[in-house]
Amino acid sequence: MGKLTVRALRAVLVVVLVGTVFVQASMVWALVSGNDPEDGSLPLTPLRVITILGMASVQVTVVCVGRLVAMVRRGTVFSHAAFRYVDGVIGAIVTAALMWFAVTILNAPGQRDDPGVTVIMGGIGVAILGVALIVLVLRMLLAQAVARDVEAAEMQAELDDVI
Repeated sequence: MGKLTVRALRAVLVVVLVGTVFVQASMVWALVSGNDPEDGSLPLTPLRVITILGMASVQVTVVCVGRLVAMVRRGTVFSHAAFRYVDGVIGAIVTAALMWFAVTILNAPGQRDDPGVTVIMGGIGVAILGVALIVLVLRMLLAQAVARDVEAAEMQAELDDVI
C-alpha cells in the first residue's frame, strides 16, 4: 500500500469517526431533551437509540479497518492477530444489518399504503448482510494466506538448515 493511499484512507476514517461521534452526541442530546411527537407519528426514541447503536457499529468498523491498515503498512497483516479485527468488522456489519431491520420494522406500520418501501428496506438489510458474507469470504482468504505464510516460513527454515 502506498503512502498516499494510506494517508487518504486514514483521513477518510478520521472524518467518518468524527462524523459518527457527532451524530451520536446529537442523538444522546435529543434523547435527554425528550421531544417525541405526540401526534401518533413514528416514535423517535427507538430510532434515536438505533441510530446511536448503528453509529457505534460504524465506529467499530472504522477502528478495526484502521488497525488493519496499520498492520498492512507494517507488513504484519498475514498473521493471526489480523483475525480479531476482521471478526470485529464482520460483527459490526451484522449489527448494522440488525439495526437496519429494526428501523424497517419500526417504519413498516406507516407504510401500509405502500408496502413496497418496507420490501425495499428489507432488501437493503439483506444486502448489508451480503457485505458481511463477502468480508467472511475475505477472512477465509486471509486464513489461507496466513497458513501459506506459515508454511513458507517453515520451508525457508528447513532450506536454511540444509544450506
